[in-house]
Amino acid sequence: MSVIAAISRADVARYLETLLYLYVLLIFVRVLLSWLPRLPFNPVLRAFVQFVHDVTEPYLGLFRRVLPPLQLGPAGLDLSPLVATIVLMVVGGLVVGVVRG
Repeated sequence: MSVIAAISRADVARYLETLLYLYVLLIFVRVLLSWLPRLPFNPVLRAFVQFVHDVTEPYLGLFRRVLPPLQLGPAGLDLSPLVATIVLMVVGGLVVGVVRG
């Protein structure tokens, strides 16, 4: 007896939407980690931080090339995660809508 799994467009759209929210969460974690000066050394924590950096850097790097940090006195404010998240939500929402039909 064979079982055939039927995957509808709505299932694929929900999967893409979940991936979209997960990536936005990783960007948010990346922003929070950038506010922490130094984390105590722990191999598991270091691997997690490196994973978040490796996954988000290619996407955020696209926006950093176009949008330089704002200089506020001696400090700089990086707006690329904010712009990247907005673009990801808009484009991702459009793609999910098209897939959903």
